[in-house]
Formats: sequence, C-alpha cells, structure tokens
Amino acid sequence: MDTDIQQKFTELYDTPPVFVVRAPGRVNLIGEHTDYNDGFVFPAAINFDVTIAGAPRQDDQVRAYSTRYLVSDTFTLSDIQEREKGHWSNFIRGVAHVLRSEGYPLKGMNLVVHGTVPIASGLSSSAAMEIASCLAFETAGGFAIDPVQRALYCQRAEHAFAKVKCGIMDQFISSLGRAGHALLIDTRSREYEAVPLPAQRVSLVIGDTGLPRGLGASKYNERRTECESAVEILKRSLPGITALRDVDEESFARYADQMPETIRKRARHVITENARVLKSVAALKAGDIAQFGQLMNASHDSLRDDYEVSCRELDVMVEAARQVEGVFGARMTGAGFGGCTVSLVADKAVENFKKIVGAAYLKETGREAKFYVCQASEGASRIL
Repeated sequence: MDTDIQQKFTELYDTPPVFVVRAPGRVNLIGEHTDYNDGFVFPAAINFDVTIAGAPRQDDQVRAYSTRYLVSDTFTLSDIQEREKGHWSNFIRGVAHVLRSEGYPLKGMNLVVHGTVPIASGLSSSAAMEIASCLAFETAGGFAIDPVQRALYCQRAEHAFAKVKCGIMDQFISSLGRAGHALLIDTRSREYEAVPLPAQRVSLVIGDTGLPRGLGASKYNERRTECESAVEILKRSLPGITALRDVDEESFARYADQMPETIRKRARHVITENARVLKSVAALKAGDIAQFGQLMNASHDSLRDDYEVSCRELDVMVEAARQVEGVFGARMTGAGFGGCTVSLVADKAVENFKKIVGAAYLKETGREAKFYVCQASEGASRIL
C-alpha cells in the first residue's frame, strides 16, 4: 500500500481517500508492431505502475493532482475538452469522454495520481494511466467493466485524446496481466493465454537509453499506413486477407516482389515477427530459454533492418548486452525511436550486466543508462 499517496490526498482535500487503484506498465518480450496488424504479442505487466487515490465528489467536477508534475488539473464531466497535446490529464479526460459516451454513470472525483512507470521509455506509462483512470471511474461510480472491454475503451481514449493510433496490447496487458506470467495475446480474437515465465535463474532487465520516445511525434502512424498499403497490394493475389496477420511466410515469399522495397520490408517484419511470437511461446513452454533468447535477438534485427524503428542508442545497448556472458537474448521493446531494451539475463549475471552494458553505452553514446530489474506483475487492481 502506498501510504505517501494517501497522505498527499488527505493534505490536499482535508479527508482521506475512499479508494486507491493501480495499473501497471508493461514490457513486451516479443511481438513488436504486430498488434495493429491483427497479430500476436507477448507482453508482461511490470512492477512499475500508476496509482490513483480518489474519492467521489457531489458535483461533476474531476480534480486531479499529479505527484510527478506537482500540479492540479480540473475539468467537468458535462464538458470534457482536450488540453494541449501531451498534457498528462488528457489520458484521464479521454477515458472519461469514452465512458460518458457509452452511458456509464460517472461521478466527479478528487484524485491524486502517482506514477513510477518511466515516461516516454516505451513501457506504456500512458496505458497505465488510462487503465488506472478507468478503474477509478468504475470505483467511484459503483460499476464494473469487463477487463477486456476496459482495455478497448482505454484504447479508444488514446486514439481520441492522445492522437496515437495504438494497437490493443498496452491497455490489454495493463488490465489483464498476471504475476509471474507473460500473456500471449491474439489481438484479432482478443483471446489470451497466461504463460508462466521461468520462476528462477533468469530476470527481465530493462535498459533505458535515456532517449525519450515521443510516440505521437514518431513515425508510428506512418508505419501503420505502410502496413495497410502492403495488405492492399497482397490482396490482389490473396483476396481473402484483411491484415498482415493473414499472410504466412510462404505466401509472402511468393508475392513479395509485387511490393515496393520499403513496403516489402515492413510486411516482412510483421509476418516473420508473428511467427517468432508463436515459436517463442512454444520454446518457453518447453523450457528452452536459449531458443527464446535467439528469437528475441532475431526480433530486434528485424525491427532494426526491416521495420527501421530502432536507433543508434538502442542498437548500441542491444549489442553490448549480447556480449555479456549469461545473456540469452536482447532486443528493443516498445514502438522504438528511443526508449528501452529488454534482455533475458541469468540471475547471477545481472550485476555484471548492468556494469558492462552501462559502461559500453556511456562510452559509445555519452549517455547514462538506467536499468530496471523487473518481475512480471498483476494487472489492474483496487488496493483500498
């Protein structure tokens, strides 16, 4: 229980909070840029989250204080307007807008928002904020939303108020994560399977490049359009397809030369990445950590060369990680253009990993790296 956030709430509003809810960030182990192509992803919720302390109000005002930015923001549920682009409260406003449009009985609230998910690092601080906000509105309003539906509402909120055409993965894992497991998610059917991660001997080590990843300003939406173009071209030969998810590697090889080089490269990444996700889950179930790590490596190489969403900082960190004894695999994680890497590291090698990779990264880039040793954590929950 986070007593600091409760104390801050009491200090600001002269009464203790009625509830405290939380939602985690995530690290995607493999399956990058597949979610908006109806494909497969394999993320885990992590032990960094957004926590919200709250209490209902008697009017339709929502007043939220951010411990990260040390400012308050206020809006009314009867007139929900966007703030300037990038403003932290847009995530709360966007969720309120979607829930109100769906007819849920929203109540005004006093809130204190506390986040430990690093911002702009590709660890889904925005999805954690959205899912936690949704759970706060549910709790204050006395209603409950199915966790999958909650993720879909929060995805809509990000599209509408953050102007990022994200896939469903980030909100899905924040809402539905399971401690000690990663989630194999079929983003088309929304079916999912919790797959146990190795309980001993290995850790997930996230390396933060310190290079902010501005997703909305990145080429994310451009990549999405390129994938849609690939589908339109492939439909001429494969009329039954609706997304790159529907194209297997054999069919792609047969018709790849119909596409311009850039479009072909984008499609090749998505199609081979979907195959890698399924192979990596099979490897994990079989206890073959080495094979899982090799697939992580192949994923990064494809993101770097075919999808072109890596950058020098990510590549330097990944290459340094692969040289450390005890590292099974390393790749960029998240949308790219900065942010973080994820490495599968033997427990006994973690301290050495941080020392060696940190020194190599500083030497090559002049930047200080941060490392987070993570555990796969539970999804959104009420803790008070």
